[in-house]
Amino acid sequence: MTIKIIDVDGSDGIFANIVETLIDATAAKLGYPFDPVPFQIKAVNADGSLAGGLVAYTVQKWLFIKLLGVTEAARGGGIGRALLARAEAHARQAGLVGVYLDTFEFQAPRFYQELGYTECGRLPAIGGAPQRIWFAKTLDAPEQ
Repeated sequence: MTIKIIDVDGSDGIFANIVETLIDATAAKLGYPFDPVPFQIKAVNADGSLAGGLVAYTVQKWLFIKLLGVTEAARGGGIGRALLARAEAHARQAGLVGVYLDTFEFQAPRFYQELGYTECGRLPAIGGAPQRIWFAKTLDAPEQ
């Protein structure tokens, strides 16, 4: 069999969906279907403007926080903590085992450590690239 490796336009979401389907089919066959479920929340100001947001999805009984951002004007007001607390509450209510995420060394590693997250992985700072750090937090049973 002859195989060619071909570049794909980076904006082709359809191709990404096809590859995800291939991966999920294999995982499902092994008894571990991905079945990602999206979870998104936002914080808004009194005028309805965006102050911050969180984008996550569940995969393999974990909540993966893909994005957590707060506007510069709203930083330091507890919005990031509130968004993260709401995501953790969602994960508990959904019966998930924990939450994981990644950040860069110049972003918020201490923020996550202060909230009980434990470092579980790190890419080294090589060639001028900043370190990327993964954090996880296991959760107890759903809060009553």
